[in-house]
Amino acid sequence: MSKPDHSRAPVLEAMAAHRERNPMTFIPPGHKQGRGVDPRVLEVMGRDVFAADIIMMNGIDDRRMSQEILTQAEELMADAVDADLAYFSTCGSSLSVKACIITVAGPGEQLLISRNAHKSVIAGLIISGVRPVWVHPRWDPEWQLAHPPGPEAVAEAFRQAPDAKGMLLITPTDYGTCAAIKDTADLCHQHGKPLIVDEAWGAHLPFHPDLPSWAMDAGADLCVTSVHKMGAGLEQGSVYHLQGDRVDPKVLAARADLLNTTSPSALIFAGLDGWRRQMHEHGHALLDKAITLSAETRKRLEALRGVRVMGRAEFVGPGRADDQDPLKLVIDLRELGISGYTASEWLRENRNVEVGLADHRRFAAQLTVADDQRSADILVSSVRALVEASEDLPRAKPIDLPAPGELELEQVQLPRDAFFGPCEDVPAEQAAGRIAAETISPYPPGVPAVLPGERITQDVVDYLRTGLDAGMYIPDSADPELKTFRVTAR
Repeated sequence: MSKPDHSRAPVLEAMAAHRERNPMTFIPPGHKQGRGVDPRVLEVMGRDVFAADIIMMNGIDDRRMSQEILTQAEELMADAVDADLAYFSTCGSSLSVKACIITVAGPGEQLLISRNAHKSVIAGLIISGVRPVWVHPRWDPEWQLAHPPGPEAVAEAFRQAPDAKGMLLITPTDYGTCAAIKDTADLCHQHGKPLIVDEAWGAHLPFHPDLPSWAMDAGADLCVTSVHKMGAGLEQGSVYHLQGDRVDPKVLAARADLLNTTSPSALIFAGLDGWRRQMHEHGHALLDKAITLSAETRKRLEALRGVRVMGRAEFVGPGRADDQDPLKLVIDLRELGISGYTASEWLRENRNVEVGLADHRRFAAQLTVADDQRSADILVSSVRALVEASEDLPRAKPIDLPAPGELELEQVQLPRDAFFGPCEDVPAEQAAGRIAAETISPYPPGVPAVLPGERITQDVVDYLRTGLDAGMYIPDSADPELKTFRVTAR
């Protein structure tokens, strides 16, 4: 077998060839490579975006897809990251993880799932009728955040649910903390079951040995990555990977086809294709620079008054996470007395700087191969300005944060049954004890505090309502003000 040629980017090459041919098209997209687009749109978006928006069938490839352009790109991706197979997705990891769920388990069947799962996982359970067996994360009461569950929790879950079809592990978290993937994979394989890893935040991990373990290298059977998060793909660019024989690739393809769009974006495919080539050829060197830059930036931020940049000392160890991504800078502001919500808004409004995750006491800034000394300097100077302005900013409002275990609600109904069954809205004061019929997810990171079929407690009601008052963003509750909760009808 000939060695794969990673200097190639099949989708990009076909896109360039199509542009050079400049055919007269009588097929979608209707804008016809930008000719029909309002000039006011072109002024903002540019003509090249539309020129590259080409249909896959009878555009990038022929009408029978016989040139196998997408297949070639996926094969190169699989080779680059040591997987057996790779599948491109233009609907983000939200779709990819659903495809993996319905491949491994069917309606009514059990699946072990980290309770720190993203809301897209919950949507997959609602759609599929899979019965979740929750594996609860490790809660750190000192720093008031959750890390992925440890192998001992997975082992206990298998003892309680020996018929479970497999396990879905979420790692890294939005805070950059990581699970012991290999130990978890070994446990699953001892039971003859596959491990799915939702590694949406880990697309860069295969390309440098100083980063946390990549799921395929650690023995996972299926792995989902969001290339747009820590990689250089376009938004919605996702890849899911397969290795071994515990998951039938034909079943995976058939189940994914139920969810995939029939009009995939060549733009997103091209972004994935080009990113793979870049990382295979230059990823180690690029990540070397990013890791070094992150370490230097971390030291500079830690020198600022009232700022603590959380790292291995705070995140990794007994009862905490097993590893941590050094490219995630999690900045704790408790000493300054302001919330991450306030900091995020102040940085955007006053310094034109946008950061990611924000919670009641911290925010996160990610560095990638796109960053350089200039962007790091802007981050440091902006946080320095935040520190100087902090005394005049609103004090962080208290949140009724439950003690460890009090956010672990009892699952009393299948998520699908509770979501689609008869429901009613009740005042928040009457919600405790009722069964939720909605998903309520503080965002980011989008991990539901309440999901359909769970019994609501007063602790979680107080947490969500005080969190909302303190600045928490909850995009998916039926009542945006949480004056009422949607519950199953009695």
